Parts: sequence; C-alpha cells; structure tokens
Amino acid sequence: MKKLVLSSLLFLAFASAYAGGYRVGAQGQRALAMGHSGVAVVSNAELAFFNPAGLVHLENSLNVSAGVTGVFSSVRYQNTNTGAFSETDSGVGTPFYFNASYKINEWLAAGISVSTPYGSQVEWPTDWAGSHLVNEIELAAIFVQPLVSIKVNDYLSIGGGPIFVTGSVNFNRNLTRSLVDEDGARSNVEIDDSGITNWGWGASFMFTPTDELTIGFNYRSEIMMDAEGGDATFTNVPNSPAVPAENGVTPFNASLPLPAEWSIGASYQFSEKFMATVEYNRTLWNVYESLDITFPEGGAPSINPRNYKDASIYRLGAQYVVNNRVTLRGGYYIDESPVQPGYFAPETPRNDAMGFTGGFSFNINEKLAIDASFLYLRFEETDASYDFYTEDGQQVPFGGTYKSNAFLPGIGVTYKL
Repeated sequence: MKKLVLSSLLFLAFASAYAGGYRVGAQGQRALAMGHSGVAVVSNAELAFFNPAGLVHLENSLNVSAGVTGVFSSVRYQNTNTGAFSETDSGVGTPFYFNASYKINEWLAAGISVSTPYGSQVEWPTDWAGSHLVNEIELAAIFVQPLVSIKVNDYLSIGGGPIFVTGSVNFNRNLTRSLVDEDGARSNVEIDDSGITNWGWGASFMFTPTDELTIGFNYRSEIMMDAEGGDATFTNVPNSPAVPAENGVTPFNASLPLPAEWSIGASYQFSEKFMATVEYNRTLWNVYESLDITFPEGGAPSINPRNYKDASIYRLGAQYVVNNRVTLRGGYYIDESPVQPGYFAPETPRNDAMGFTGGFSFNINEKLAIDASFLYLRFEETDASYDFYTEDGQQVPFGGTYKSNAFLPGIGVTYKL
C-alpha cells in the first residue's frame, strides 16, 4: 500500500516538473519582446538557443547575450458546489540564460547556450481543498549546449550540437484527504531529488534566399530524465497497521521523457528600420503517455497514465529601429495546452493561453546594449478536473474552476567585439 501511495505522489510531482506547468519561454529578451520568436532573426547571441545555424551570420567575432527574467504568476481555484476557494502564492521565479559565440572564419562559428526552459515554484495554502494533490513544488532544469555553426553557401547555413540537462525537484503534499497523527497533525509526504542528468541533441538550418527574407528551422530531441535513488520522506503518519504508510524515508526511481520539439519561422526586413516575424512551434507531447516508477527494494512497477497530446504555439513579432540608440519590439502568441480532459492537476494548472509581449534595446555604445522585455500571459478560464487520484481503492476526482495569469519582466545585456 505504501508503494501505491508513493507511486501516485511521484506521478503528480514529475508531471509538474517536466510536462507543461508554467513552461513559459524566457530564453532571450530580444526574442521574448517579439512574441518569443527568434528562429529566423539574426540579431545577437540569442541565436545560440533559437537557431544555432545563424551564429555564423553575426558580423562581430565575439558575441555574448545574457539575462534574467522575473516570473510573477497566480492561480485561483474555486469549486462553486462546495464553496472552496484557494489562490497560489508562487513567489518569484528567475529563469536565466547565457549565450555566446565566436566567429572562427567566414564559414565557421562556435558557441554555447545555457538556459533554464523548465523551472517554476507553486505554493498553495496548507490544508486547502486539494492539499492531497499538492501543497508546494519547486523545480528546475538547466540546459547546456555546445554548438557549431557552418555556412554552406551564400544562402544556407546549418548548426547544432549535443545538449546536457541537469534537473531537480522538491514536492510536498498531504498524504490523503483527511489522515492525521495522534496529535491531529496532517500526515504529509515530501520528495526530493537533484542531480538528474542526461544528454540530447539539437540541429538547425537557416536559409536566406534574399537580403530581406530569412527562413529558419530548429529541432531539439527528446531527452529521457531518470531519477534514481531520490528520497521520499513521510511525516505525521499515525502508527497503525491500517495506514498505508509509515514515518521515514523511502527511495524511488522514475523516468520521464522531455519531449522533442521543433520550430520553423520567417522574418522579413521591410526597410532599414522595420522587421516582422512569424513562427510556429510544435512540441511532441504525445510521447508522454504515462510515468513508470520502480522501487530499488523490489515490487511491481507502477504505470501512471498522463495521456498528453502534441501542442502548438503560433507567434508574431515586430521590431522598429528608432535611431542608433533605441530599438522597439512587440509581439503576440497563442500557446496551446497539452493537457487533455480529466488530467488537469493543480500541480500543472496549465490551459490554453495568449501571450502579449514588448520591449526595447538601448545601445550604450557600439559594443554594449541593454535589452528589456515584458510578457503578460493570460490563461483561459477553465472548468476542469483531475480524475486519477486513488484513495481506499476508489478514484476520487478533484475539479473546479481555474483562473491563471503570469507577468514576466526581463532584463539582459548584449556584448559584441
């Protein structure tokens, strides 16, 4: 029984860590200001993340781009049948990025991209109506990708490289809907694991048929994240043979894929001052059918359904050069959720969303510029439920109305030499 309870917990925690949640793109302030579209934009070292094939087209020998974004998010839950209402206290997430490239000669460049495309913090009030599913979660994943960019001819370049990923997760929830110890304290379980690593790869191309038109494509492979020997800590569990757990620490192993994704887009330079972009992103979430969990001490594996679907993002962006000091940017995108009906969990209160973006660059001198951006992400209000929580051998659906939004201001620097 203890293993069954733990299996359910791990399924929810890892789904939140690597399968949607607040997976808000913030890998470059210039791209983010244009609807996070960058696969066909030759601007600065942000290309290391969005399209490595474009690095060889940067004019300067050395290019560096770095920045950080603040994530302020809120989720409200309400069940009109029971009157239950709760709101998250998510704190401030701080995804960051660092990109750099060096142009070896006219046809070859090398680079590196460091980013945090997965990572968030969600905290619900203790003992809220869904505390048996989640109280708090903190998660992070860092991508490191060494890169090469090759100019094949005057129209085509290619690029890519291996991707190293390292991640961690901390997750807390009450053990059941009502279980308490002898002193009346809610029974609780917390899982913690760090140093989860693996490798993947990425490849891209950039095609420039005219001086005004640029077409770009970028692909990242699926990456399997294997958690081995993590700790699950049970507390405030009453000492009774009828209780499906006991106080202490239990190890676990689990595996989950980070799905493959690809982007294709185009930019068009209408004049020296004005450029517009359009981009399409596709994440192959259908590979995430379930989370399989095994136990080092033996026992049958646990298969937990998730049943995600592939999801798309549609992006538009624009850039206007005011003068040699200031460049303005704006954008918009539609972000589809991979979550299907019956699988909407409060660990990942993720629904279809619209993103409104803007920002600017200020050139301090010929080498250094400040890049700023903002994103307002508005999720559609949804009536949804999670139908796979099991207690006493029975499935107990948990549902209600969710309202979510997020605001992301960001700041970065661009340096070229």
